[in-house]
Amino acid sequence: MLPITTALDRGFPSLDGQTFVITGANSGLGRVTAGALAAHGAHVVLAVRNLKKGAEAAATMTGSVEVRELDLADLGSVRSFAAGLGGPIDVLINNAGIMTPPLSWTVDGFESQFGTNHLGHFALTALLLPQIGSRVVTVSSLAHKQGTIDFTDLNWRRRRYRAMAAYAQSKLANLLFTTELERRLTKRSSDVIATAAHPGLAATNLFGPGDRRRLRDNLGKALTRLLSQSDTAGAAPMLNAAVADVPGNSYLGPGRAFETRGEPVFASRAPVSLDEDVARRLWEASESLTGIGFLGSSV
Repeated sequence: MLPITTALDRGFPSLDGQTFVITGANSGLGRVTAGALAAHGAHVVLAVRNLKKGAEAAATMTGSVEVRELDLADLGSVRSFAAGLGGPIDVLINNAGIMTPPLSWTVDGFESQFGTNHLGHFALTALLLPQIGSRVVTVSSLAHKQGTIDFTDLNWRRRRYRAMAAYAQSKLANLLFTTELERRLTKRSSDVIATAAHPGLAATNLFGPGDRRRLRDNLGKALTRLLSQSDTAGAAPMLNAAVADVPGNSYLGPGRAFETRGEPVFASRAPVSLDEDVARRLWEASESLTGIGFLGSSV
């Protein structure tokens, strides 16, 4: 693995002539990742819901960047974004996400976390895949280990909504998506690979004020300070997953303190995230829900 460090200042390959698309690139991990890639020669497309915030983020970056509107909670927006993005893409980084909001729904009627974190990225990847030449990176979370996929109620219409359980389901779905995408790419003898990463416990704005209070209640202020790391450090596994020499279906994360911090290594994952039968069922359900099939075909 390339020795890309938390400082992002050594061991980084030249990315001249390569194009990266990053969702949620206006803040946190996405912003750090986009800035690092652009600084090392890549052309980076910041796929963001808020164009103003995206432009403000782009203005802080050195190199070739552009800002395009994308709302993963609206499949119409996903289709429009994909249709407007001509030309080859080397790497797609599925980074954007929401965490533990009150029960709410996407434009298309999906539970907001499952719809945004998983289905939006599923649809985006399927639509862009014919243009992608190198890899698809999807950002998961330590929380995936607490996740289960309830195929009888993926969108929390019948069971009592639990925000953290819904988040964990969406993050497990991210890894199952990576597993199945890699299987399908391999079957097609594609040069593209699918990888995944998690940031550990990173100090990003994924937590809203209320969520920070809940986190302190669970871990305590001292433990939080001990375990958390900067968004720059949290971005290192994602950068490795995007540019390092790793095999398909790799999952990278911090290597110390129960995978909450430290330099990136191959991370542990729940066995179910590698279950090909579950991954296939989820893929088929995702095709049915989004109406978008492999390589962007309608279903």
